Amino acid sequence: MAENVTLARPYAEAAFQLARESKELPAWADAIERMAAVAADPEMRACIDNPRLPSQELARFFLGVVGDGLPVEQQNFVRVLIDNDRLGVLPEICGLFTELKNGFEGTKEAQIASAFPLDAAAIANLEAELERRFQCKIQASVSIDPELIGGVRIAVGDQVIDASVRGKLAAMSAALQN
Repeated sequence: MAENVTLARPYAEAAFQLARESKELPAWADAIERMAAVAADPEMRACIDNPRLPSQELARFFLGVVGDGLPVEQQNFVRVLIDNDRLGVLPEICGLFTELKNGFEGTKEAQIASAFPLDAAAIANLEAELERRFQCKIQASVSIDPELIGGVRIAVGDQVIDASVRGKLAAMSAALQN
């Protein structure tokens, strides 16, 4: 939802600035991912959307579910989100925070869909080739998509490399129809 992204942006930018200034980007990224996963849970959504649940109880419950060990700054971040009724946009905050972090570190995320499971060596080779092509560090996430028939489909940002059998068949079909 575009509106949720608009609401989430200042919080993601503030969290990123705090994380960068304290030189704790990885810790903040992990914490925000955990928070976003908890906030996205349907049972937690019911608690977040419950107007009769006092904010102090919601904060205590949410922080208890996220887990012990969150630094004071991250706990305060959660309390600010609750006070401003923005806890529900944590998934969007997480996405924006990750984009800011990756931009700062000079990395890009790649989604690799393969028709069959890939071993670690094949993934490492793909990552190395993508790093050469895009001239930046690549963080790859791999999924299995049997509909590809064979090969891989790679998405890095808004660029897609379709080296799948299904993609090649679709290209051949389009060429034959024209």
